[in-house]
Amino acid sequence: MIKKHGTANWKGGLKDGTGTVSTQTGVLDKANYGFQSRFEGGTNTNPEELIGAAHAACFSMALSMILGQSDLTPDNIDTKATVSLEETDGGFTVTKIHLDVAASVPGASEDQFLEAANTAKANCPISKALAGPEITMDAKLA
Repeated sequence: MIKKHGTANWKGGLKDGTGTVSTQTGVLDKANYGFQSRFEGGTNTNPEELIGAAHAACFSMALSMILGQSDLTPDNIDTKATVSLEETDGGFTVTKIHLDVAASVPGASEDQFLEAANTAKANCPISKALAGPEITMDAKLA
């Protein structure tokens, strides 16, 4: 079993407080986050963009693996995961994640690529972990 962790620290109230987030590897080390960056377009990080980055990274790796099972090696995979946070009756909820994927895969047909992309979307570990919100995708083979 592989275990990875991230940590967060928060000080103060919701709107006037400040927080930091770190990763086990130290790539993020006390990166600032807070109300403004989450709800008002501030410049620090926020949980939704971290989920988006994790999902985009996981999906890209899964797509590369699935293509490799058909002896196809991508030159490049660009993935953007847009996380939608909406206010609902129960408070704020992540309601949707949309993946925009553009890839260059020598020798791949459009059908092969789309099948691999859909398989990766359904089966990457982060997609599985986030199975609650709708996950949609636009995928293009360059």
